[in-house]
Amino acid sequence: MVTHSKRYAKAAAQVDRNRTYELSEAIDLLKGLPAPKFDESFEVVVRLGIDPRKTDQLVRGAVSLPNGLGKTVRVVVFAEGDKADAAKAAGADEVGAAELADKIAGGWTDFDVVITSPDMMKHVGRLGKVLGPQGKMPSPKSGTVTPDVATAVSEFKAGKVEFRTDSGGNVHAAVGKRSFSTEALAENLATFLNHLTGMRPPAVKGNFFQKISISTTMGPGVWINYGG
Repeated sequence: MVTHSKRYAKAAAQVDRNRTYELSEAIDLLKGLPAPKFDESFEVVVRLGIDPRKTDQLVRGAVSLPNGLGKTVRVVVFAEGDKADAAKAAGADEVGAAELADKIAGGWTDFDVVITSPDMMKHVGRLGKVLGPQGKMPSPKSGTVTPDVATAVSEFKAGKVEFRTDSGGNVHAAVGKRSFSTEALAENLATFLNHLTGMRPPAVKGNFFQKISISTTMGPGVWINYGG
C-alpha cells in the first residue's frame, strides 16, 4: 500500500478524478495545489489506442518544445574527429567513442540523452542492455542517430524531448516546470500532443488518444480533454 504525504492528500482532495478538465483549467488547478520545496516538473501521460504487442503500432520519436523544459539536459555524444569537435562546441557534456562505451558499460549513466553518429553504432550497439531499459538507446526515429550530431545536441539542450510507448501502450514525457506560466505549459503540451497525433500508426483503429493525464512530479494526476 502506497502511503502519501499530508501535502499530497490535501492536493488530491482538490482534484475531481471523475472529471475531465480543459487544458488551461487543468494546468491552473495543478499550479494552485500545495507545492513541495522544489520546482516540480509538469508531466503528461497518454494512453494510446494501440496494441503494444504489435511492432507496427509502437510509437517513438522526439519533439522540440517551444518553451523548453526548464532544466539542464545532460547529453553525451558518440563521435570522432570533426563531428566530435562540433558536438563539444554545441554543448555536449561528454564526447567519445570506444572509451565512452566502456564507461557506460561499467555502470555510468549520469546523463539524459545519448546521441550518436551512424558510424559509431559499432560502439553503441553493445550498450542495449544498459541504455534500453532506461529509454536512452539512440534511434533514428528520435533523431539521436544522425550524422549531424551538433544540431541534435543543440536541439536537445534547448528542450527537445524524446518519447516512446511502454509495455502498456502509454507515452510519458516531461513538458516543463511548475514555475512556467500557464500559457507556456499549455503551448508545450499542445505542441507535444499535436506532434503525437501526427504519429498515429495506420493500423490503429478508433480513438488514438484513449486517456490523457497531466501531473506535477509529486502531485496527483488530472484528466484532460484533448482531441487525438
